[in-house]
Amino acid sequence: MITSGFGKHEKLKIQSYSDKGFVNPVGTAFEVTINPETYTTRHRIEFSDTQAPGTSMPILKFNKITAQEITFNFLFDSTGVIRDADPLSIGVANPFAKPKSVADEIDAFRKNIIEYKKDIHRPYFLKIHWGTLLFKCVLTNLDIEFKLFKSDGTPIRAIAKCTFKGTVEEYLRKALENKQSPDVTHERLVKSGDKLSLMTHKIYKQQKYLLPVASFNQLDGFRNVKSGTKIYFPPVEK
Repeated sequence: MITSGFGKHEKLKIQSYSDKGFVNPVGTAFEVTINPETYTTRHRIEFSDTQAPGTSMPILKFNKITAQEITFNFLFDSTGVIRDADPLSIGVANPFAKPKSVADEIDAFRKNIIEYKKDIHRPYFLKIHWGTLLFKCVLTNLDIEFKLFKSDGTPIRAIAKCTFKGTVEEYLRKALENKQSPDVTHERLVKSGDKLSLMTHKIYKQQKYLLPVASFNQLDGFRNVKSGTKIYFPPVEK
């Protein structure tokens, strides 16, 4: 989930986490040399395309909303021209600074952002901070374009084109979705005073599914269902 705004020369940072709950940060956050000029967000909705023979138009049935994506271009530079992230310093050479190696910077970026980690059996989870921008995500694509070179072929400037896909904690995903539609499977825990007939009607808006629900859950009947019993309400065709 993204929120955005304008920061005051604050550098974009990417913090790695070893867990999907974003509780355990790993190492120090990666900080860009200079903030990106732009970034792109993508929202995509998928539909199943079904069309009966002899018809002129398909029927589009909603399938899913895919995870939000955000794309950045990050600059790696060891020419000495770019001194820091202050826009006023761009193009001003700093003769006293010892530029970092582009190869070393990219290698460190890869290790913290995209490299497979044996202890968690996957790359790290990531959190991007920039002003009021906060995006929990994983890196899905990384293209590196090398722009400038020394006479021996050593790269001294490169652009990393990164695509991040949003992720969300499971408890928050369920809260955001809060699925109430009868075409998905529901799971309910019977509490004291609950009646299966009322639970069924609340989900399907019809009473005719009461006996099928009881049969699906292998109940002896639909009356006097014990408190604490887990009941599944299967999807129905619309």
